Amino acid sequence: MSIGDDSTTAFETIRGRNFPALRQFTIFLENRVGQLLEVVKRFEGTGIRICALSVSDAAECAFVRFLVSDADRGREILERSGLAIIETDLIGVELPEGPQPLLRVCSALLQAELNITQAYPLIVRPNGKPAVAIMVENIEFAMQTLHEKGFTIITEGDLNDDPTKNQ
Repeated sequence: MSIGDDSTTAFETIRGRNFPALRQFTIFLENRVGQLLEVVKRFEGTGIRICALSVSDAAECAFVRFLVSDADRGREILERSGLAIIETDLIGVELPEGPQPLLRVCSALLQAELNITQAYPLIVRPNGKPAVAIMVENIEFAMQTLHEKGFTIITEGDLNDDPTKNQ
């Protein structure tokens, strides 16, 4: 079996830099001062950036959801630290130019009868443009719908790009 342009591996069966879904990690933290800082510090010196972040607190714990620039290495760091994690796929979509870009994304998904269950902005700006991470009920259909309507899908490779290389 060769690897490269002649590869017959189905796109849907591989995972890597250009896989179209973004991997979100959810961790549960005690509702105590400094807990988020401890998690963020675990990535210090690794070259891995936190690219998106969402924190929802409850009485006893906080749910922290985030995307990192290297999901495979990020998972290893979280697992080594003993944190319980949940990994899910999200769609990263670049917001189009013009007024109300989020309205255009939501409208496209609504027309396809797709429900958004989570959404938050990316801290990094792949391709220099604003983008959001979205969780939907049917990720494959949502990606197909957004692609057909001309939206740019953000891949894991877009999050891993070095922001200093274009300066």
